[in-house]
This record gives sequence, structure tokens and C-alpha cells, in this order.
Amino acid sequence: QAQLVESGGGLVQPGGSLRLSCAASGIRLSANGVAWYRQAPGRQREWVATVASGGATNYADSVNPRFHVYRVNAENTVYLQMTSLQPQDTAVYYCNTAVRGRAYWGQGTQVTVSS
Repeated sequence: QAQLVESGGGLVQPGGSLRLSCAASGIRLSANGVAWYRQAPGRQREWVATVASGGATNYADSVNPRFHVYRVNAENTVYLQMTSLQPQDTAVYYCNTAVRGRAYWGQGTQVTVSS
């Protein structure tokens, strides 16, 4: 069964860093664009970053240039490296891809930025 699994979230102090992982099974991520989204309590889910199948990247203004999205095809995994984290980055982070018109989402990983 095709699925995405996020990991790497946690509690970090302001100014800290985390690296999130989006690992796929049953889906070849190298052939697809992969996006990261986040949802903070009481807010709508918002787009954070995308890495296209060819490797091009795009970022929301709120995270550029603090975040970096990249893929490791040999691991069938996409990473989101987050630096200079701020309390407003607190959210559940999700990865997403689409294969033949079907969207796949992971279960999310919680990132909490607090002192």
C-alpha cells in the first residue's frame, strides 16, 4: 500500500534547527513533485515548500531562506531542513505528493518551537 510517513519533529528552542523526513513506500518519490505543508492550531493548512521531480524548489515567503527542501532518491525520501526556527513555525508538518491524479498525505509530525 502506498504511503508517506513523516518524522523528525519535536520541541526546539527559538533559533534552533530540525530536519523533517518524508519517507515513501509504494511510491517512487523521484518521479514526482513533493510538497510540505503545515497546520497550526486554529489555522488552515498552508503550503511551505515544494521540490519538483527535476529538483527545482520553491518556498513560501515566511520560510525562505530559513528552510531547505531536498530529496535523496536512493532513500526514496524528501527532507525539510529547518533553521532559525521561531514560535510561529509551530505546527503539524505534512508531506504530500500526487500520483496519477491521486493525492497522498502523511500523518504529520509535530514541530513545537518554544523556550
